[in-house]
Amino acid sequence: MPQPASPAPPASSSRRWEIDALRGLMLVLMTLTHLPTRLTTPLGQPFGFVSAAEGFVLLSAYMAGLVYGRLAWRKSVPEMERAFWKRALKVYWCQAATLGFLFTVIAFIGIKHEQTAVTDLMSFYLQRPLVALVSALMLIYEPPLLDILPLYVLFMLLSPWVLALALRHGWAPVMATSALLWLLAQFGLGEWIYNGTSALIPMPVPFHETGSFATYGWQLLWMLGLWMGASRNDPKAKPFTFPNWALVAAVFVGVTCMVWRHKVGQAPFEADEKLNMLFDKWLLGPLRLLDLIALTILTIRFGPALTKRLPRQHYLETLGKASLPVFCAHLVVVLLTLSFFGARFDRPWWQDTLLLIACFGALYGVARLTLWIDKPPEDEGREPRPGRLQGR
Repeated sequence: MPQPASPAPPASSSRRWEIDALRGLMLVLMTLTHLPTRLTTPLGQPFGFVSAAEGFVLLSAYMAGLVYGRLAWRKSVPEMERAFWKRALKVYWCQAATLGFLFTVIAFIGIKHEQTAVTDLMSFYLQRPLVALVSALMLIYEPPLLDILPLYVLFMLLSPWVLALALRHGWAPVMATSALLWLLAQFGLGEWIYNGTSALIPMPVPFHETGSFATYGWQLLWMLGLWMGASRNDPKAKPFTFPNWALVAAVFVGVTCMVWRHKVGQAPFEADEKLNMLFDKWLLGPLRLLDLIALTILTIRFGPALTKRLPRQHYLETLGKASLPVFCAHLVVVLLTLSFFGARFDRPWWQDTLLLIACFGALYGVARLTLWIDKPPEDEGREPRPGRLQGR
C-alpha cells in the first residue's frame, strides 16, 4: 500500500562528487594491487587490513541504495525493480565480455608465451573448456580476478526484493538476517550449501573454482551499503552521527590496524593460519569487518571536513563516474600484462613507471569515452525530491 512521505530537501544540481572520487580511488588501488609491479605489495591494503574491494562494494551498494531507492520514493517499487534488473543485466554482459576476452585472446597469448600466471589462472578452462564456458556464463565458474562482477550481479538481482521489504517493514529484520548469514559463512555455510547441492545435482565445477569471495559473508557488506544509501532518501532521515566513545574506538582500531599492517605485512599473524582467518578477506573475517567499520566511521565523520579543504581530484572523479567500464578495462590491462610479461615484480623502475602511466592513461581514456557516449542518469547522486513511496 502507498506510504506517504514528508517533503524532502530540494534537489541538488550536482553529483555527489566525493563519492565518485572515493570510487575512483578504490579503482586505482585495485589496479595497483592486481597489476604486477614493485608497488603491488607496499600499496596493497594501504589503510590497514582492508582492501579496495571492500570499499568498492560498499560504495557501490551505497549508490545503489541512494539512486534506486529514490525511484521507489519518487515513482514506484516496480520502477525501482526494473532499474535494478536493467543494471544487473548490464553488469552481466560486461562479465560475459570479459570472460570471452579471457577465454580467447588471453588464452591464446598466454599459451603461446607459456605464461604460467595465465595458464594457472584459467587452469579449469584449459582442462574442460566447454564446461567452463557454460558454467562461467551461469556465474558458477569464476576465475580469479573475474569473481567480483558475478557477486555484483547476484546482489543487484536480490536488491529490489530486499529494498522493497525494508521500505515497508524496516531494516532491522533485513540486517539481522544478513548478520546471521555472515556469521554462518565464517563456519563454512557456502561450502555446506555447495556440498548439499552436489548431492542432489552433480556439480562439474569444483568448489574452489566457484570464486574466492564468500557470497554469504560479503552480502553483509552489500546490505550495509544498501541500507546507508537507501536511508538517505527518507525525508525524516537524520545525518549519520556517532557518540564520542565510538569515534575514539574507531581511531584506535583504524590506527592500530594501519600501523600493524605496515609493520608486519599483509598477513597480520604471519604464518599462523588460524589467527589470520580473523582478518580473512574472502570470508570477510570478524576483525577485518571491525577494521572496515572503523574506517567507515572515520570517513563519515571527518570526510566532509576534508573535502572542503582538499582540492578536488578530477581524475579520480572521472574514473568513479565510469566505474563499471573502468573496472572492466583494468581487468583487460592486467590480463594483457600477465600474458606478455608474467607476474614479475622485479622489473626495472623505468619499466614499471611506463607500464603504470600507460595503464592509468588507458583507464582515464576509457572513462572519458564512456561518459561522452553514455550520459549518466539524470538524477544519479543527487538529493531526493519530494515524493511518495508507491506500492505495487
